[in-house]
Amino acid sequence: MTLLTICRYPDPALKTLCTPVADFDAALVCLLDDLDQTMKAAPGVGITAAHCGIFKRVVVLDLPEIGGRRDFVNPEILETSVETMTHVEGSVSMPGFTEEVTRPRRITLRYQTTDGSVSTENFDGFPAICLQHEVDQLDGIFWIGRLSRLKRERLLKKWEKASR
Repeated sequence: MTLLTICRYPDPALKTLCTPVADFDAALVCLLDDLDQTMKAAPGVGITAAHCGIFKRVVVLDLPEIGGRRDFVNPEILETSVETMTHVEGSVSMPGFTEEVTRPRRITLRYQTTDGSVSTENFDGFPAICLQHEVDQLDGIFWIGRLSRLKRERLLKKWEKASR
């Protein structure tokens, strides 16, 4: 397994739309394992290939609420609840910086497993928040894009000051 290099904000890679995975092979499994190791070293609870400049629609999450590590290939949010939840979010691409984000509390997600089989599953609470965050990243939406303008500007000023 290889530790991958994580792109740091404002790297343009973080605004790139990822393409669907077509090949369900050993290279995909290797990529997911590399992402898992990279995420744990960061540390984080979720990562996408886009965080490492690889523009494939894959997500790795590691949460006790979903039984530990789970791999999601070509994830697509089919449905979201009207009920929302506010949670502190951050990113492996902007380490040490967090802010509260409000998102739908529940989602229905369709995804593929590493063998290409399709699955649909409902997620609630923190796992739902994490999956929305990661699917946004696959769509080229960095998490700070979900903040109010005032919160985003404040956070970016702190980020720029810390990055000097």
